[in-house]
Amino acid sequence: MDFIHLDGFLKRFKSDNISFNTFYSKARVRINENLEELDSYKKRKNLSKDDIHVLYLVIKEKNTYLKNFYNTSLEIKHSYGDLSFENPMKKGELSNNQNINYKNLIRNLHFEEIMGNTSSGFINIPSYLTVLDELLNKYIIDYKILTKSAIDFIKKGRFGSVLSSFYFRASIMNPYLVYSLNKTLLHGKKIFTPTLGWSSYAYGFLECLDVEEYVGTDVIPSVCKKTEELCKQYRNVKSKIYCKPSEQLLKYKSFQNKYKNYFDVVFFSPPYFKLEKYKSKEQSIENFENYEDWLEKYWKPTVELCNFVLQKNGTMCYIISDYGSENIDGYYELVKDTKKYVREYFNKISVQSLLNKNVHVTKHRDTDEKIIICKKKN
Repeated sequence: MDFIHLDGFLKRFKSDNISFNTFYSKARVRINENLEELDSYKKRKNLSKDDIHVLYLVIKEKNTYLKNFYNTSLEIKHSYGDLSFENPMKKGELSNNQNINYKNLIRNLHFEEIMGNTSSGFINIPSYLTVLDELLNKYIIDYKILTKSAIDFIKKGRFGSVLSSFYFRASIMNPYLVYSLNKTLLHGKKIFTPTLGWSSYAYGFLECLDVEEYVGTDVIPSVCKKTEELCKQYRNVKSKIYCKPSEQLLKYKSFQNKYKNYFDVVFFSPPYFKLEKYKSKEQSIENFENYEDWLEKYWKPTVELCNFVLQKNGTMCYIISDYGSENIDGYYELVKDTKKYVREYFNKISVQSLLNKNVHVTKHRDTDEKIIICKKKN
């Protein structure tokens, strides 16, 4: 397995011991697509040299932050392939934020894609890795880092909180949540996932002793390859990974012949329309930019696929939420809109909220992530 280790992570960033005066003269401020000399920006925004010096100290002592970030978010604290997950969460306790150290393996395995290559569907929200690379390697400071609130946080030693609040990292489903869902509610033995969820579905399901077979598909080639490698660590479970869009899989006769009425559980968290943009030419929003088209041409055939591959009385479970803001780029009622298509093939639809933070932007609507479980119609 290809993991990033602490030494390799630290080597991504410059090791020079730059003086404050040299930093001050070299640094520029990024305002969206434009760059401005730091001295000019400081005068225009009435910043003090003390404010700039606070940020300089973070850069000078960057290894302190970087080591802490690695140990918290990237260090692999749990092994894989040994069926050693903890007791599953109970039905009423399901949360994506319990035992979050299980996310580290996934975040490490797909570090570049999650931290850098995946972008936000909202305008002018750069990725965490883009901002960090520019700041530490090129002395380009995103303007949000120089706001009063950000400087105040940095003075209190909370530089990491500034990056987490302002900049984008792809969302990760906790493999421990996937594991708990299967042990508590789904009880699947043959599993199909129409996306791979950064390998977290495979990791969660394959840690369940009862799982006999796992099949999944995705449109990001690197994710497909690494998920395949992860599955090989579980020698007692059959696995197959496809690198194709879910909405196109039923075009392939070999897939149809092999998996008709085959699986007892389908599970996934579909793309939240354009909330995240992956590094893939086959991502659904690349082909279906309009929301109604996306529902008709991505979501509907994906639901048809789920129905096709499930056994009689098979279970489909997916996790999704509404998101957006009327003031930014519209509000997408994904829970209601996706269920409209699900009802054609599935019944006994139950919905419960995950006990974790809202997904995005608005506090005025219900943006809790929902676990939607339904049974295939006979």
